[in-house]
Amino acid sequence: MSQVPLVLVDGSSYLYRAFHALPPLTTSKGLPTGAVKGVLNMLLSLRKQYPDSPFAVVFDAKGGTFRDELFADYKANRPSMPDELRLQIEPLHASVQALGLPLLCVEGVEADDVIGTLARQCAAQSRDVVISTGDKDMAQLVCPHVSLVNTMTGSVYDVEGVKTKFGVGPELIIDFLALMGDKVDNIPGVPGVGEKTALGLLTGIPGGLDGLYANLDKVAELPIRGAKTLGAKLAEHREMAYLSYQLATIKLDVPLDIEIEQLHPGATDDAALIELYRELEFKTWLNELLRKAPPAPAPSQPGASGDLFAEPAALEAETALVDTESRYETLLDPARFDAWLDKLRAAPLFAFDTKTAGEDAQQALLVGLSFAVDCHEAAYVPLAHTYMGVPQQLDRDRVLTALKPLLEDPARAKVTQHGKFDMNVLARYGIEVRGLAFDTLLESYVLDSVATRHNMDALALKYLNHGTIRFEDIAGKGAKQLTFDQIALEQAGPFAAEDADLTLRLHQSLWPKLQAVPSLASVLTDIEMPLMPVLARIERQGALVDAKLLGEHSRELGERLVQLEREAFAIAGEEFNLGSPKQLGVILYEKLGLPVLSKTAKGQPSTAESVLAELAEQEYELPKVLMQYRSLSKLKSTYTDRLPEQINPQTGRIHTSYQQAVTATGRLSSQDPNLQNIPIRTAEGRRIRQAFIAPEGYKLLAADYSQIELRIMAHLAQDAGLLHAFQNNLDVHRATAAEVFGVPLDQVSHDQRRSSKAINFGLIYGMSAFGLAKQIGVDRKEAQAYIDRYFARYPGVLAYMERTREQAAAQGYVETLFGRRLYLPEINAKNGAMRKAAERTAINAPMQGTAADIMKRAMVAVDTWLQNSGLDARVILQVHDELVLEVREELLDQVREQVISLMSHAAELAVPLLVEAGMGNNWDEAH
Repeated sequence: MSQVPLVLVDGSSYLYRAFHALPPLTTSKGLPTGAVKGVLNMLLSLRKQYPDSPFAVVFDAKGGTFRDELFADYKANRPSMPDELRLQIEPLHASVQALGLPLLCVEGVEADDVIGTLARQCAAQSRDVVISTGDKDMAQLVCPHVSLVNTMTGSVYDVEGVKTKFGVGPELIIDFLALMGDKVDNIPGVPGVGEKTALGLLTGIPGGLDGLYANLDKVAELPIRGAKTLGAKLAEHREMAYLSYQLATIKLDVPLDIEIEQLHPGATDDAALIELYRELEFKTWLNELLRKAPPAPAPSQPGASGDLFAEPAALEAETALVDTESRYETLLDPARFDAWLDKLRAAPLFAFDTKTAGEDAQQALLVGLSFAVDCHEAAYVPLAHTYMGVPQQLDRDRVLTALKPLLEDPARAKVTQHGKFDMNVLARYGIEVRGLAFDTLLESYVLDSVATRHNMDALALKYLNHGTIRFEDIAGKGAKQLTFDQIALEQAGPFAAEDADLTLRLHQSLWPKLQAVPSLASVLTDIEMPLMPVLARIERQGALVDAKLLGEHSRELGERLVQLEREAFAIAGEEFNLGSPKQLGVILYEKLGLPVLSKTAKGQPSTAESVLAELAEQEYELPKVLMQYRSLSKLKSTYTDRLPEQINPQTGRIHTSYQQAVTATGRLSSQDPNLQNIPIRTAEGRRIRQAFIAPEGYKLLAADYSQIELRIMAHLAQDAGLLHAFQNNLDVHRATAAEVFGVPLDQVSHDQRRSSKAINFGLIYGMSAFGLAKQIGVDRKEAQAYIDRYFARYPGVLAYMERTREQAAAQGYVETLFGRRLYLPEINAKNGAMRKAAERTAINAPMQGTAADIMKRAMVAVDTWLQNSGLDARVILQVHDELVLEVREELLDQVREQVISLMSHAAELAVPLLVEAGMGNNWDEAH
């Protein structure tokens, strides 16, 4: 039986490649981790392919090598290692070792030399070797027993593969590199000899470098550009060519005190991996480890103040006993259900969760409910499981009738995880949930909005050190995934009970953290929790749309897209696929010769939308047509085609879902459909709004905050000029233009006002002089002069910006007026671009976040008034800074006046909050 191959991984090569090729990834504390994750992904994939092989990951050691002695400028062109990469070396080495993989670093040589030596030893014993690398110089090692694999590209090179790739066999790779050099490693090569010339020399004159220098007189006869003078050039640089040969040659005799069989991987150190994955925030891998065999956690190391990942030691000790302590019940006996009703009535706070078949809260079947009254004590009440052989379940009507007083009692405190979903599901069964005091999704979001996920699995892992039962574990994946009603109670019961249990335990972990920062606790209790039932009502109400109008619009867009496609073909002189970047690149750059403004990561001319937009601005015909085509195509596929399909057959309305815990600044987002992205500056976009209509006897009322972020900036900056403009109800853009351009207010031109508007809004988002110049059509120097004059006239704004940068750098976060925090992990990054981006966010976030808080407070105020008044009016949409209401026609004036008043007084600023309201038969008319 043949031996399994030895697998050698060029760790240093992959570390660099992963760092430069993959998008940057950082932890919540700002630790860069993208390269570590990329390399570990590659290693895990490789281990699956060669599960029984000896395996070594080889890295360059610190310090110089013998090549530096040969050539002082060796690798001199390579820039110093970025700090963001250097910080990842130690955790990568530690992770490799914790995975049980042999790790080799040998001083005085490079990783290539260690790999070459081991590969030569194995090949001499007729043993196969697989070298995983992305470096071309490794091709010299390929032979009948040695092959290369590039895990990042999936390429595999044996002897024939090397010939196909480079044009020469492995035996000539060193000669090839010696002639053409290597810019990355600063191997000089022969000046003027590139890849094609080197290939022509080696294939034209046999014998490699020695054969070439023995036959320099034959070089002039070769079919190579510049062949007549090439011989003299080679002779002049003979010494450099042979030095390059030495530098490019991988050392094959490194003294290694190791046997091949010693390289078999050992057992993984799960405890070490858990600590590493927690520090690096590799949550999926951490979850898998904890679920496989949750070990007793190590004693906690308390973090610095504000460390959101520091865990109390008592909590960590407790979570180690989860599996043995949990007391979960599935309630099929009426007596046990009644006993749990008594527990719920006696509990000062209980957690509950709904389980449904489907994820649409407006249509999903209620399958069961789970409850928790204490840590590790929870129960599941199945109501509608439908699989064959399911035990007799309690009567759904009886259960819901018994639970209704508890769930509707505002005096009985409850906690949920994403309770808006539960509220909407139960509302369809006649239960209006009240007394929802806490929601763990919102607690996590308010505590750290920068965290990307606030779902149960992520939170349990982060705050409880607990790997959850995942839905895929009990339901399967893909097209064959079961719905919850099809899952056996033996599996569904523990899963559902665990969700309620973890919700309660998460609250007990998260709430004290929020209480430690009173302003954050206030954001939760005064803004986010009161808003949740408001959003639930808006979602249930839905919006009426005219499907016929959308259908007509879709047909017209289709006809226009056909016209634009024909125009594109006429300009190009041939037909091509407008959606194919490859075909489009050929047409734009090879056939039409348009300037290449940007390239892809693979070096191809880019056809990205931003590039096409810039080319269109330069008046190139085809990009202008393509931009129109893409814009209309997106409108058609996203809205005019899709919206009619999203009409709920039971209500005849569209019910968007508002995401309360997604954006870092606190703004709401919507999905299914996303109503935030309907363009309003184009006629086609406004036509989509025209399809949102009022029912007969009603009108739509749209109330919109005017320039709210600029008004907030005036308040925060306390700049006298801006305060004067807003307090005196001046046109702030005209007032700014008068100041910046030094002209009387009544003599400000349209172009001057447009420029000042760009300055006003641009500064909020950190626009540079370059960006402003591009937007208003002036050169960078003139744009900078405008900005300088702006700051001279409004010194308070500049002072605010500088003050905010300093505060953000000192404390690591910024706050809204109401105390919402936005953490900025990269505010002190050594990478200048990352730091500048964080500084721009620091300046903008207090304004955008305060605007979000004001809108949320306004929504609660308007909803409270509508609920108490009993008027025939309701909020149906919230988009950006706008509320849209459906109002009985005869009540329009009364509702309009009160909504404007409530929105205007949602916050007390140094300048008035201006609300503009319009009315109409559809959203566009009202806006």
